[in-house]
Amino acid sequence: MSAVAKPELQDGGPGLVHLDHTDLHLTADPSRVVLRPFSIAGSTVSAQGAMSRTQRVVKAVLAMSEAQAKAELDEVDHDFHGRHWQTHGIFEERFSQIRNVIDGLQNVSDVHAKLIGAYFSHEYSYAAAAIMNPSMVEHPDQTGVRDGAVRFVMSLRTVGEGHISSVTFREGLAHPDGQINLWPQAPFAISAAPSDTDSESGPVHLRRHESAALSGTVLFPTTRQQRNGLEDMRLVRFTEDDGQSVFIGTYTAYSGHSTGCEMMETDRFVDFDMIPLRGAAAAHKGLALFPQRIDGRYAAIGRLDHESLYFMQSDDRHAWNYGRRIMGPQYPWELIQMGNCGSPVLIDAGWLLLTHGVGAMRQYSLGAALLDKNDPSKVLARTAEPFLTPISETREGYVPNVVYTCGGLLVGERLFVPYGVADSAVRCVSLKTRDLVAAMV
Repeated sequence: MSAVAKPELQDGGPGLVHLDHTDLHLTADPSRVVLRPFSIAGSTVSAQGAMSRTQRVVKAVLAMSEAQAKAELDEVDHDFHGRHWQTHGIFEERFSQIRNVIDGLQNVSDVHAKLIGAYFSHEYSYAAAAIMNPSMVEHPDQTGVRDGAVRFVMSLRTVGEGHISSVTFREGLAHPDGQINLWPQAPFAISAAPSDTDSESGPVHLRRHESAALSGTVLFPTTRQQRNGLEDMRLVRFTEDDGQSVFIGTYTAYSGHSTGCEMMETDRFVDFDMIPLRGAAAAHKGLALFPQRIDGRYAAIGRLDHESLYFMQSDDRHAWNYGRRIMGPQYPWELIQMGNCGSPVLIDAGWLLLTHGVGAMRQYSLGAALLDKNDPSKVLARTAEPFLTPISETREGYVPNVVYTCGGLLVGERLFVPYGVADSAVRCVSLKTRDLVAAMV
């Protein structure tokens, strides 16, 4: 087991929560690689004078005979055989990008074009360093699912070379009895291709490669604001009053110097719109959208002071400003700061909100609160003790003493809570919502 309830939170009396631990256990995996653009600064001058390094490499490839170029391309194919899908197609796409910045590449043979693309591509191990901070949402396709189970999509934050964070996905089934079945991961990974990009600030449209399964799709940083990572996506299925649904994920875009809150929108996890948010709340981490309008307006839980939770409403889901402070650090396990852990979940008793608290020794633990169903700015109850906290066997990792989730999935009367362990692995527990509510004060 990756983490367990604290002794005072185990079965046997008032205010206690029973956790069912699933077999889910995901860890960093250096073998998961994608082909990424390898860029040489266009302003760099080579030893030949005014010619850039990019121009020099392209010129050298074009000077090869067709046979020489084919031999070099065959060598690349031999070295990387079985590691990627549609490799030549990706090389061709990369060549097209090079052709857009260098003149005179209109009549290049297929072999030379692919070889140029190979020179300006490289492997990136996107999950080599860490995997963490998952969220779960119901899958857009529930065809054939029976016996109260729910097919789900899980988002994951994966970290590779340079501490660059990207977003990946897994799919599976969650069952009312607390069991979880994770579908096998696609053998090959392909990064979603950007278009209509504003490299300064966005928005950005990404499209899943036609050959890639969702579990083999990686969303990489694209804009200047995102360049050091897409972090901690909170997924929710948002349903409008007319019944139309869209899947939304709020996440942190990290530039290396500043953070900004952005929003991913998708209908079926094929096309992804990555949209920067506006307003005072957009400068803070952890905004989570309610799954429906409240009194005709969009609603969200977020932070405005780095330590407390606020209820916010807006007529524009891309603009979030000030709101009403509804919760602040109160108990020892959350005295440093607290935040939300995903979108609120509607149950019979009200809106169930997962929270995290930071206590002594910067230990992160998970708790919850219950908000009024009709007026979510009213807190009806909250956990005085965390229901999940690190213990000895889960303290060690990339960032020790942390358990953290970005959102759970309701299946019947049971809430599945996937969580990151020490920013190094992902586990999952489930619990009955009535038990969690009963543990609140």
